[in-house]
Amino acid sequence: MVSKVKAPAAELFWRGLFTILLLFVCVLVLVPMLNLLALSLSDPARVSEVRGLTVFPKGFSLVNYRVLAANPLFVRSFLNSVFITVVGTALNLLVTSMAAFALTRPKLPFRRFFMVLIIIVMILEPALVTEYLVIKRVGLMNSLWAVILYKTVNVYYLIILMRYFEEIPPSLIDAAQVDGARNMTILTKVIMPLAKPALATLGLFYGVFHWNEYFRASIYLTDPMKYPLQLILRQFVVLDDTASLIGSGTLFSYDEAARLSYDALQASTIIVAILPVLIVYPLILKYYARGVMEGGVKE
Repeated sequence: MVSKVKAPAAELFWRGLFTILLLFVCVLVLVPMLNLLALSLSDPARVSEVRGLTVFPKGFSLVNYRVLAANPLFVRSFLNSVFITVVGTALNLLVTSMAAFALTRPKLPFRRFFMVLIIIVMILEPALVTEYLVIKRVGLMNSLWAVILYKTVNVYYLIILMRYFEEIPPSLIDAAQVDGARNMTILTKVIMPLAKPALATLGLFYGVFHWNEYFRASIYLTDPMKYPLQLILRQFVVLDDTASLIGSGTLFSYDEAARLSYDALQASTIIVAILPVLIVYPLILKYYARGVMEGGVKE
């Protein structure tokens, strides 16, 4: 008969205290988000009843989201952000993986020189004026690629991925080389499948960076139909230009538009902007705890 070992009273106390503390932090994070959601879903006639700690909508109405869906500028900006995030993150992961793989090869010529150069680039980033002149010279002004190609490789993430690649047993690479695999095949068929946790983590970081990008988009993009969602969010929320959300008014009469709440419209815009990140994060989270060598050989 196996006897159960009871945890000491002090350990139970601290465990309970930390649990309460974490629950308190969760409440601090969730209440503002639930308040925005409640505000966006409330009936326009009862929006004034929604207070700072209200987490349930007063009544129910999707009119605020109908306003957003009826605005061509908002819909186009959402699609622009999706394109920038998906294409930009895929390009980031591909180029960062290729650079990390090359820099972890022991026979790479001038490897030390490249590492010193990378460290210098990480410490001394190019000035914004220089970057602007380069973008203008190569003809990327008013193009989504100006935002996508910016910082294709984050040096800090590159170093993290290099450390991860160095932990992969050399025997796996040697076995692939014996079978006649070239470097690109080794990277895509051997290294990257074993580095899914690292790639998923960096992909989340890169994706959030692209999704939240607005500063350089405001500099390089001049056509409103090419604006990403964050620029529209800044226009509607920060600059208080909520009236333009109603658009041409083809779906709403003057009386219906007059009853709309600007605060609720702003809350709906914020919810749409943060929802994709909240959806993707749990899908990526499962890769965090996976081991580096899952499915590999034992040394």
